[in-house]
Amino acid sequence: MPKLKTNRSAKKRFRITKTGKIKHFKAGKGHLLTLKSSKRKRHLGKAGYIEGGEAVSIRKILPYGA
Repeated sequence: MPKLKTNRSAKKRFRITKTGKIKHFKAGKGHLLTLKSSKRKRHLGKAGYIEGGEAVSIRKILPYGA
């Protein structure tokens, strides 16, 4: 069986934790921050976790847990 290629864009956007969860960072923290509340910006800085069907498809494009 040949080696599988990792999707490079997914590797940059997602991390797989030791427990197997898929961690991602939230969108919306790049620009136009003056009109967003401090609470909103603070919550955007924290990581989120992907579950369900989305997680299944991400695991396929990250075969070695990059």
